[in-house]
Amino acid sequence: MLDGSCPWGRPPRPFLCQDIVAEVASEAWQREAYFRLRQEIFATEQGLFSGSDSDEHDAKATPIVALGRVLGIATELVGVVRIYPAGGGTWYGGRLGVARDHRRVGAVGGALIYTAVSTAHAHGCTRFLATVQPQNVRYFEHYHFRCEAELDVCGRPHALMQADLASYPPCPKALSLGRRAA
Repeated sequence: MLDGSCPWGRPPRPFLCQDIVAEVASEAWQREAYFRLRQEIFATEQGLFSGSDSDEHDAKATPIVALGRVLGIATELVGVVRIYPAGGGTWYGGRLGVARDHRRVGAVGGALIYTAVSTAHAHGCTRFLATVQPQNVRYFEHYHFRCEAELDVCGRPHALMQADLASYPPCPKALSLGRRAA
C-alpha cells in the first residue's frame, strides 16, 4: 500500500506489556511517574482534585507501582497505589489507579492490591482498609475485601472496604525495603 493506508482497514493497536510486576517504588523515575499518573487519573481525568492530588498522607505513605516489563526489563509504569499506617495496626490503601491503556489488561489492579496489602501486612498491619469508588466495589470483593461503610470522599460516594488479611500473607521482600521508599 503506497498510500500509507492499512491493508486490514485499521491501524494496529499499540503494544501493551502483559508481564506486570508491582513493587514498592524504589527509584526516582518510579516515584516521579507515580505522582504523574496519580495526577493524570485523579485530577485531570476524574476531576476529584483541582490541582494536585497530594495530601497529608503522602508524607508517610509507601508508593507502590505496577511496571510493564519486556524480557524482564521494566519499560513503563502502568499503575499506582499508596499505603500508609493510621495507627493501632490499621493501614490504609488508596489512590489506586491504572493507566488508561492498561485498564483491560487484567493483571495490573490485582498486582497492585496484592502487593499493597501484603506489604502493609509485613509491616505489622492487623487491619487494612481502602476507600473504593462505587464502580470498583465488586472488583475489590473479588480480591477478598468486604464493605464496612459508605462514606464521602472529595464530594463523591465511596465504600470503606476491609481486606481479609488471611488472603494476603506478609511479603518478606517488603521488610528489606524499609517502611518507605522515598
